[in-house]
Amino acid sequence: MSEKTVGGAAAGIRYEWTVKGMDCASCVAKARGAVERVTGVSEVEVSLMKERLRLSLDEAHDRPEAVERAISAIGYTAGARRRLDGEEDDGRGGEAEDHGACGCDGHDHGHKHDHASGSASGHAHGHDDPAERNLSWWQTGKGRLVVLTGALLVAAWGTEFLVSPAISRWAFIAACLIGLFPVARRAVALLRAGMPFTIEMLMTIAATGALFIDASEEAALVVFLFAVGELLEGVATDQARSGIRSLVKLLPKTALLVDGGRSREVPADSLAVGNEVLVRPGDRVPADGTVVAGSSGVDESPVTGESMPQTRSPGDDVFAGSINAEAALTVRVTREPSDNTIARIIRLVEEAEEARAPTERFIDRLSRVYMPFIVGIAVLVALVPPLALGLPWDVWIYRALALLLIGCPCALVISVPAAIASGLSSGARRGLLMKGGSVVEAAAATRLVAFDKTGTLTQGRPVVTDIVPFADAQEAEVLTLAAAVENGSSHPLAKAILIRAESDGLALPAASAARALPGRGVVAELAGRGEVHVTSPAQALEAGRLPVDLERQASALENAGKTVVVVHGADGPVGLIAMRDEPREDAARAIRELARLDVSAVMLTGDNARTAAAIGEVIGIEQRARLLPEDKLAAIRELSQGGPVMMVGDGINDAPALKQASLGVAMGSGTDVALETADAAILRDRVGDVAAMIRLARATMSNIHQNVAIALGLKGVFLVTSVLGITGLWIAILADTGATVLVTANALRLLAYDPARAGGQSGT
Repeated sequence: MSEKTVGGAAAGIRYEWTVKGMDCASCVAKARGAVERVTGVSEVEVSLMKERLRLSLDEAHDRPEAVERAISAIGYTAGARRRLDGEEDDGRGGEAEDHGACGCDGHDHGHKHDHASGSASGHAHGHDDPAERNLSWWQTGKGRLVVLTGALLVAAWGTEFLVSPAISRWAFIAACLIGLFPVARRAVALLRAGMPFTIEMLMTIAATGALFIDASEEAALVVFLFAVGELLEGVATDQARSGIRSLVKLLPKTALLVDGGRSREVPADSLAVGNEVLVRPGDRVPADGTVVAGSSGVDESPVTGESMPQTRSPGDDVFAGSINAEAALTVRVTREPSDNTIARIIRLVEEAEEARAPTERFIDRLSRVYMPFIVGIAVLVALVPPLALGLPWDVWIYRALALLLIGCPCALVISVPAAIASGLSSGARRGLLMKGGSVVEAAAATRLVAFDKTGTLTQGRPVVTDIVPFADAQEAEVLTLAAAVENGSSHPLAKAILIRAESDGLALPAASAARALPGRGVVAELAGRGEVHVTSPAQALEAGRLPVDLERQASALENAGKTVVVVHGADGPVGLIAMRDEPREDAARAIRELARLDVSAVMLTGDNARTAAAIGEVIGIEQRARLLPEDKLAAIRELSQGGPVMMVGDGINDAPALKQASLGVAMGSGTDVALETADAAILRDRVGDVAAMIRLARATMSNIHQNVAIALGLKGVFLVTSVLGITGLWIAILADTGATVLVTANALRLLAYDPARAGGQSGT
């Protein structure tokens, strides 16, 4: 997980390294502890998901190479380094050593890095090397260690079978020592870094002790099983990062830049805001932008998880990485390539490591006490029976060594972060972004969801719902006159009328002398029709332009929660137009899904009570109306007294309420506010994804509980059997590594979990 050690203000140069081989919270703690002991180091940040180390270094005390040596000494590979202040580094960074397996659950890719002294020229950038991720398991450091120790073990067994047990004993000793050497070296390095209670140290003590009590065959087998277990753990944990890596692959490497009426191929990362690019059918959109020409179905599933292609026309936004499915589009770039939606999703998921779940923090605290406790028990098991009861020393030392191995808390420590990482990655691929483990726990505990209305439960823009002609007028005439008067206006109601007129293909007469009547309506001169008014019913009634029949119909429409305008020409009233911000298609279904999850819902809106009631009745939700931002804040405080409350809003006007709620969720297609203001974000603008987020959070917490049960259950069983002498050293290490693999594999099941399915289970 990402940790930060702050020792006051940074007093040095900020550096960054890619560190290979870290695969669990314990690995992060080891890396952090090792580099913190380097003189001049401060503000250490270690990120597991990014495989990244950042720190401040006062070079008056030591050089960056000292940090690389510290990382290398504990079995990880410090890749190319770079300075974060933009200055050129005077060394390439990275150790040329390959130390085999990492400290705990690691996955050393075995990739060699050139290392130059401080006087070497050149500058190495900290980019991921794809080659490191494409190595087969036997090409990695851990894979080579498994092959080596396995070959030595087979050779020792062959010697026992073909030659003699006396000679095979030395073959087993050699196999054990050769396989144990990199583990013991890391154990000593970690001991020097102030970390004595590590799996490396327990493994070294257990294997060495087994040799001293003449259990060389079992010692060699234990070393081999340890190497196999670490390889499996590393491969499994590496899969948890695959979701993030797959997002990176969505972005095309090149783009067709439109320049002077022609298109030419350029690197996608060279695009700038304002550039226009051609996106052909079948191409991926190279950058976030706005369509300026063309209309086509766009498959946004790689970004938002939305399965159906969405029609995108001029004025519509498109995401980088989405696929143009039908016709050519010209897109104007609106974001730098480094700040597109996918890049921000990746950053969000990676940085979510810092928001650690309360359960994870508890497990970490427990493990710090647990390890010394197990070592103390093992010492007592080794000493008390022989000294107090005169029992054989070799038997009880053997049992104590087995106890040391089974007592390693690796599976327990990784049980929570593995599930959280898988849950976050699964959500990110489906447009559900949660900022860390604490957010996952809060979402799982939610029992009440408070929704904003406009833009959350509704579309956020009014649409024409009714056209009521008067006397001999026709619907087309009413709409044509209103649209001609409103032409050019940016008012939401005017836009609704104009959009409907355009969709109906109406030709608008020329308007002149248009003027607004503030709070009342608009009036303009139309060719052949004279002065035409588009006003509120209240204004029309006051001016004597609203007959009784129209007044009655206007009142009925307003009682249905609609906004009504009266169209009145020089010859008298022409008709009414009613508009409403309609509920989202899935809003009612989403509220029913929440009810099935035993989650209540309430709508908080600043709109009038009549409109709120009309929308609430359609959706099936309780409502509170006429709420100012401070009123929403007070409402959230009141509702929170009954338990955790999730607030869902647009991330802008609802910011105070989003912050006050136990969990603030922003609706919005990747907007800055949606990704940065709230604790979580829903990219697909679907109300149903609120239930999906809660379902995913509950599945993740269920997975965590399963993992903790697996880890503690296996430990409990084998601790007892080890003390009683029922199971030995090789069973102990097999149980320990097996528990870690089981926990990791169980967590990885979340990557395939689909929280959007209706009636999904709370677990996997």
